[in-house]
Amino acid sequence: MDTPTDKYAALLARCAGQPAIPTAVAHPCDAASLGGALQAARLGLIEPLLVGPASRIREVADTHDLALGGAQIIDAPHSHAAAARAVQAVRAGEAELLMKGSLHTDELLHEVTSASSGLRTERRLSHVFAMDVPSYHKALFITDAAVNIFPSLNDKADICRNAIDLVRVLGIDRPKVAILSAVETVTDKIPSTIDAAALCMMSRRRQIEGGVLDGPLAFDNAISQAAAEAKGIASEVAGDPDILLVPDLEAGNMLAKQLTFLSGAEAAGIVLGARVPIVLTSRADSVRARIASCALAVLLAHARRAAVATARI
Repeated sequence: MDTPTDKYAALLARCAGQPAIPTAVAHPCDAASLGGALQAARLGLIEPLLVGPASRIREVADTHDLALGGAQIIDAPHSHAAAARAVQAVRAGEAELLMKGSLHTDELLHEVTSASSGLRTERRLSHVFAMDVPSYHKALFITDAAVNIFPSLNDKADICRNAIDLVRVLGIDRPKVAILSAVETVTDKIPSTIDAAALCMMSRRRQIEGGVLDGPLAFDNAISQAAAEAKGIASEVAGDPDILLVPDLEAGNMLAKQLTFLSGAEAAGIVLGARVPIVLTSRADSVRARIASCALAVLLAHARRAAVATARI
C-alpha cells in the first residue's frame, strides 16, 4: 500500500505512531472478515474484540492459517447475538469502533439503531465510500450508496454533514461537495435538482457548515471542469470535488460499482452518524480496501479522543 499513486497510503501514514483502537468485530466467521481484522491488528490500527461463536472463529483461523495472537474472543452463539454483544461492548466502553464481520449489514445496523440499546445520535446514519479511482487526481468520497434508500431533504443534509466531518478529519479544511443529479438545472420534473438547490441554500444559511456545496451538477460537469465550462457553469466545485452526494442509494451504488469494476477503483466503506464509526466491508473488498476502511475509522476515533481531551481542559 505504498506506491506513489496509492491514495490510501496517506490514510495509513496519518495513523502511524497512534495507539491501536479497541474495536468490536461482529461475527468474524469467514476468512475475509477475520483475516481483515487480524491484519488491521498487525498493522497497529486496532485491538480486535472478536464477537461470535468462539469455536467457529477458532475453526476459521485454523482452516485458513490465521494467527489469532492475543485477540480477545467474546463468545456469542450466532450472528444476531454477536451484533447485539458487539454494540453492547461499545456502549460499555470496551470498544471505540464497531466492525462488520460475516453477517448481513441490516442485522448489524438493526442493533445499532435500536432505540433502547443502540448507538443512535441526533444525526441520520449514512454510508461513505472512500474511492481510490486511478483516473481521478485525489480520493473521492461517494455518499450515500449503502444505507439510505430514498433520503429526504433533511436526510441529505445529515448525509452531507457526516461526509464533510469525515473529510475534514482527513485534513481537508473545506471539502468540495458536488450534489449530483441527471442535469445541472433546477426543474420540478426531477426532484433531486430541487433538493440540491435547497442544500446549497442551507449551506449559505450555515445550516450545513464546513464545506463548499454546489448543485445540481450532472456527473460530467461535476468531475470535469472542461465539461462544466462547455455548459457555461462557473463553479468552485466542478472538476475538483472531494465528495459526490448522490440522489439516492440506487444511483450511488451503481456509481461506486461502475468505478470499481470498469475503472479499476477500490472502495473503502464506513458508516457515520452513530456514537462510533462503523467499519462496513464486503466479501468482495480487496485487502487494501479493508485496511483503508479501518484506517478511516481509526482516524475518526483519534479525532474524537482529541476533542474529548480538549473539552476537559
